[in-house]
Amino acid sequence: MKYHQIDRNLFIKNREKFVGQMAPKSLAVFNSNDIYPVSADSTLPFAQHRDIFYLSGVDQEESILVLFPDAYEEKHREVLFLRETNEHIAIWEGEKLTKDRAFEVSGIKTVYWLSDFPTIFRKMMVEAENVYINNNEHYRAAVETETREDRLIKKLKNDYPGHQYLRSNPILQRLRSVKEPQEIALIKQACDITEKGFRRILDFVKPGVWEYEIEAEFAHEFLRNRSKGFAYTPIIASGNNANVLHYIENNQQCKAGDLILFDVAAEYANYASDLSRTIPVSGKFTSRQREVYDAVLRCKKAAETLLAPGNNWYDYHKELGKIYTSELLGLGLLDKADVQNENPDWPAYKKYMMHGTSHHMGLDTHDYGILTDKFVEGMVFTIEPGFYIPAEGFGIRLEDDYVIQNQGLPLNLMKNIPLEAAEIEDLMNK
Repeated sequence: MKYHQIDRNLFIKNREKFVGQMAPKSLAVFNSNDIYPVSADSTLPFAQHRDIFYLSGVDQEESILVLFPDAYEEKHREVLFLRETNEHIAIWEGEKLTKDRAFEVSGIKTVYWLSDFPTIFRKMMVEAENVYINNNEHYRAAVETETREDRLIKKLKNDYPGHQYLRSNPILQRLRSVKEPQEIALIKQACDITEKGFRRILDFVKPGVWEYEIEAEFAHEFLRNRSKGFAYTPIIASGNNANVLHYIENNQQCKAGDLILFDVAAEYANYASDLSRTIPVSGKFTSRQREVYDAVLRCKKAAETLLAPGNNWYDYHKELGKIYTSELLGLGLLDKADVQNENPDWPAYKKYMMHGTSHHMGLDTHDYGILTDKFVEGMVFTIEPGFYIPAEGFGIRLEDDYVIQNQGLPLNLMKNIPLEAAEIEDLMNK
């Protein structure tokens, strides 16, 4: 891996938290992701399933983690099954985890080769009454591909129909939504790499540059700082492209007088960051662009005061709707009649701000977290207001990543990344 090894105590603690939520006489099974084919002998780059990584630190394909805290034999209370390495694999694919190295990474003492899984697992299942299986239950999930996890679940239910099957995901949703200090430090490292990329492009952008050239500058800076690259598909949207919320073509030339909306950030050690900024191609905002920019920035600062323990996602967004409405009235984009006649299910402000303001962030860019739960200390959220105005040829979004604190404003992990319009102009024209 490009990243520095993570202290295994993080994964030991994560397993302890999960096991503490398990019913008696239960085991839980977690799988690595597949390596997905493209065509011929080509594959997509491997990306580890975040749940097995969260619980073990194993960042390798064809891996299985089994947790069985009530196992009679102590050695079977947590077990890793790994693909057996050999000289041929080492030559063609590179280093894979040995049993000793797997212990160093995960803190798990019992490691078997994957070929031993059927026999060892059957022995464990004889003792177990319940099995925690790990379906993807994220509220944004729309999975059409049968995963390695799906195939194992299907086989388990076929081979062991008499067991009771329970759900791991509700436990993980809550555990992963509250970050350990080590996790926050890893997210902060991803944010710091993102900062380097953004400062680099402030020196690079000028009229005539192409969106994909800017994307390349970010990629260069991320990779040279031990990131695997982008935490998500980057958005480099100049001019009216910014009004396409998931614009990812990044194939247009940036014109004088236009704005560029960036939604681009680095990952580090599988942890995401998530940044949005909007800058002027020519290095100077027009008066109207600056007026809208400052309104969006006021919304962002207002959102910070609401991202506090005791609030929840639904109430938070309801309150922000009032702030967006007020700002859009001030900009002349809405009038009183628009507000008086609005559809409660799609308020008037949604014409110009149609996405959510915040989402959980961590191992996934849109991380685990149950939206009806109250905010608590240690949760990490984005704040990303935006106004999108196709009739005027630009859109503006501003986004940073925050850790909820026990008291006061949330900690902004991106506080060092230029945000104020005047600072951005100064840096672009120095």
